[in-house]
Amino acid sequence: MFLGTHTPRLDQKGRLFLPAKYRDELSGGVVITKGQERCLYVFPTDEFARLTAALRSAPVTAKAVRDYSRVLFASASDQACDKQGRVTVPPKLREYAGLDRECVVIGANTRLEIWDSQAWSDYEAEQEQEFAQLSEEVLPGVL
Repeated sequence: MFLGTHTPRLDQKGRLFLPAKYRDELSGGVVITKGQERCLYVFPTDEFARLTAALRSAPVTAKAVRDYSRVLFASASDQACDKQGRVTVPPKLREYAGLDRECVVIGANTRLEIWDSQAWSDYEAEQEQEFAQLSEEVLPGVL
């Protein structure tokens, strides 16, 4: 499970330090792909394989499945962390997420997300009020 908020910087070669506490879990490689709200999803390879299996069992006749799969897999890039714990974010994915230098990496349960720092601040401020109200819809009877 990935938790927390981290603020690494993207270097000139498009590399980013992933949080040190997750490096063992990510040592088998990661898949970086487009996420919703213009962020990037970073999946450990085994979690991406689980997602792939779920999509494989979804009906290819469903347009939403085809559309989602096309964007997800066409933008996906498998990467390995270097010895310093950095991962290279491909140029097209950096462009999609508007990543320049200041980034935020958040834990999002089964994945990490990479955000442009300002985009994350804006999103977080916008969602703060919604968060309080959503618990009743998302987790009825749990919280």
